Amino acid sequence: MPYSVDALPAFTLDFLSAGVQPTDPYAADGSVAGVWSVRNASGGGLLAPRCTYKEDFKRILLPAVYTLVFLLGLPLNAAVILKIWRKGPSLSKNNIYMLNLAIADFLYVMSLPLLIYNYGSNDYWPFGEYACKLVRFQFYSNLHGSILFLTCISVQRYMGICHPLAMWHKRGSRRTAWCVCGGVWLVVAALCAPTFHFAATGTQRNRTVCYDLSTPARSVDYYPYGMALTFLGFLLPFLGVMVCYCRMAQILCRPVTYQGVSMATGEKRDKAVRMIVVVAAVFCVSFLPFHLTKTMYLMIRTLPGAPCETRNLFSVIYKSTRPFASMNSFLDPILFYFTQPRYRQSTRRLVLKVTSTMRDKGSSV
Repeated sequence: MPYSVDALPAFTLDFLSAGVQPTDPYAADGSVAGVWSVRNASGGGLLAPRCTYKEDFKRILLPAVYTLVFLLGLPLNAAVILKIWRKGPSLSKNNIYMLNLAIADFLYVMSLPLLIYNYGSNDYWPFGEYACKLVRFQFYSNLHGSILFLTCISVQRYMGICHPLAMWHKRGSRRTAWCVCGGVWLVVAALCAPTFHFAATGTQRNRTVCYDLSTPARSVDYYPYGMALTFLGFLLPFLGVMVCYCRMAQILCRPVTYQGVSMATGEKRDKAVRMIVVVAAVFCVSFLPFHLTKTMYLMIRTLPGAPCETRNLFSVIYKSTRPFASMNSFLDPILFYFTQPRYRQSTRRLVLKVTSTMRDKGSSV
């Protein structure tokens, strides 16, 4: 049940040299209580109106979705990693990017059991400070790593469709692709490293919690970093992907005749169309809603004088989109499935073999 926060101590925090001081401590029931402390005109004391965030939905929504993502993402990404790795030195540049994408998703999925326990236990975090920082880092590094590797895959496909005769593109070796992947990992590490600084545990009502973005007292300090992370880790790659796809769509939509068009060209077009559809779906379902609501929430929670109802509303909306951001961990293997004809054929043969075996056993009984 929401409780009165009048008895809570006011946190001192100068906000843009004004007298408004925002805090977001957790309430005893797992909701987040935000207290706005405002100095009166005479400077004699603090007024702390009640503001309690109601977030009971997290106890059901987040554990359920994270469990689904774990059960689907773990075997799917493991299968993709094994499938690509078995090809050995004959990996294509596209498969190198897909391998790194699957590794990022696999590492993130491995951290989900801790979050499932955390949200299922009413935000109780018993795993310590370092585990809290690591889990938050894994979430954001996976998120932005997936975005950047999908951008690499999109650019690679764009060059194959729109500039198939470019010599500098043809000379790009697998070693270059591995160097690009190494650069992506370094960029992701640099972008998400401040997460170790802002994410932390805290004690509220004799219970240890693990803050997601930052501790309440550092919400204003987190704002510029959060906006920069969204701009560099999502908006710029998203715009680049959209530019590539618009250009690819122009090429693919040109009328062609059967004379002079080889079968390889037709397969290439179909593969590119499938990739456009799947990657666009991943961005629209997984990445776009999360970053849009996160940006709005960051703005509202640091806005002086924002009504409690507004802060609560945007908090609920933002945290409701977090599961969608996690879904890319099993949507990415689907991208690999739809863009690899050989993988689809081998999977189809496996399914037919299993079904025929089951049918034979059933008929022999």
